[in-house]
Amino acid sequence: MSNPDFNLLITLDAVLAEGSVAGAARRMGLSPSAMSRALARLRLTTGDPLLVRAGRGLVPTPRAVELRAQISQIVDAAKRVLRPAETLNLKQLTQTFTLRTSEGFVENFGPHLIAQVEREAPGVRLRFVQKPNKDGAPLREGTVDLETGVVESSTAPELRTQELFRDRYIGVVRKGHALAKGKITPARYAAGGHIYVSRDGLDKGPIDEALTPFGLERKIITIVGGFSTALALARASDWIASVPERHTGVLRDGMHSFPLPVSTPPFTVSLLWHPRLDADPAHRWLRGLVLATCRHQPE
Repeated sequence: MSNPDFNLLITLDAVLAEGSVAGAARRMGLSPSAMSRALARLRLTTGDPLLVRAGRGLVPTPRAVELRAQISQIVDAAKRVLRPAETLNLKQLTQTFTLRTSEGFVENFGPHLIAQVEREAPGVRLRFVQKPNKDGAPLREGTVDLETGVVESSTAPELRTQELFRDRYIGVVRKGHALAKGKITPARYAAGGHIYVSRDGLDKGPIDEALTPFGLERKIITIVGGFSTALALARASDWIASVPERHTGVLRDGMHSFPLPVSTPPFTVSLLWHPRLDADPAHRWLRGLVLATCRHQPE
């Protein structure tokens, strides 16, 4: 068997990324006819049409969809191998990094992290975006550089992860609330009106499971999508918010916090990124900075 033409990998990456012959041709600086011939060779080599006509456009075949992320990683890795090694000069680095984080992360860890970045690399800017779901597509597609969150079975298996810190749920009420005084028992806690935080609209979780052996059930007054909303409502009412302790330190200023009267498992907040950026010097520097910031932040 003859050796394959590895140049076809670059062509395949362009075709799959652009989804059109014309777009791939522009990306590679080729004429449309040359790209059409290259696509014909790809179809012959892979034994798959890769792109098929759908109306006026082209759509990828299942095989093309399967290959897309894999080919992109291979091409990126090859480019890194062939690129001359460079010493990272932080003072001359000019780059914007996008971080997708859970609510509360920026408020608690952002000021120290941003200040450290400004000291070490004044040309670097951090862009924080909200995390509405656990979809790994933004990391795969490169629209997000880093993400924070809890690694679960649904997390994309190819992503790299690094533990940042452990967290636990606590109860929070306004100053002067009845629960701000006296011993908080499971019954006292469950008897109040509760604000439940869920991005998915669910109304049950680990706290409710922990109350079940006591024959207790929380009265959920409302369901919200984020911790800051839950705390804002609790601050202005007699309702109870149950939120992660470390994620919400700043958000809880001026409120009364207390350990939950039932046992719930702690959880680990991790840093996630795509493997294509694993060896990138600037990305590695930023990952180290985030890790140091989280691990040295007061509990």
